[in-house]
Amino acid sequence: MGEAERTILATSGGHRVGARTWLTFDALVHHAVELSGAHGRKPRVMYVGTAAGDAEHVASRMAEAARVAGFDLTPLHLFPMPNLEDVAGTVLEQDVVWVMGGSAANLLAVWRVHGLDRVFRRAWEAGVVLAGVSAGSLCWFRGGPTDSFGPELRPLTDGLGLLPYGNGVHYDSDAGRRPLVHRMVADGLLPSAHCTDDGVGLVYRGTELAEAVAEAPGKAAYLVTRDAGSTAEHRLTPRLLPAPR
Repeated sequence: MGEAERTILATSGGHRVGARTWLTFDALVHHAVELSGAHGRKPRVMYVGTAAGDAEHVASRMAEAARVAGFDLTPLHLFPMPNLEDVAGTVLEQDVVWVMGGSAANLLAVWRVHGLDRVFRRAWEAGVVLAGVSAGSLCWFRGGPTDSFGPELRPLTDGLGLLPYGNGVHYDSDAGRRPLVHRMVADGLLPSAHCTDDGVGLVYRGTELAEAVAEAPGKAAYLVTRDAGSTAEHRLTPRLLPAPR
């Protein structure tokens, strides 16, 4: 991989229904692999389904999507116990870690019990691309709105904090997320927030936002900042990624 570059791709997308499969990897997952620089062999991608309780049917569909995409997929399960003898070593061997959505609060709690918060920081510092969708996006930030506690969105403020911002996912498809993001920033729970419509991802090099990308046209990303006791929202037009072949 050469000199390690800390990279995160935080998204509200990455999957779609396949032509012959229930699920296929869309452009955002393929972009995570591209960001890793893997070439000359099958890209090594770790699938982490903690936020969905390591649901076996989702893991099997992710494995089928990886086969179609030509990726070497390694699942990391934590229920009822880790499925890998050397979790840290296996994580560090990957090109990409892709974290699925679900309960962000449960994901963070279980990761911390198993030391995955420290393992993923090591992987990030070593140049493994950390990526994911929904809860798999929010986890890398300080926090943001979550439905982990019930259908009414609530603030989450104990994310891993690799990225020193808040995060708002599904910004165009869940009407409650935008006002809660703004309230969290206005109240000082978050210093600022980076948000994505469905189908949009944010690329970070180190802790700096490098680019917004999208797998669907007409979508956007947003920066929410505090402004004189209130908030301001700035719209970013993402670069449209090519559709996977």
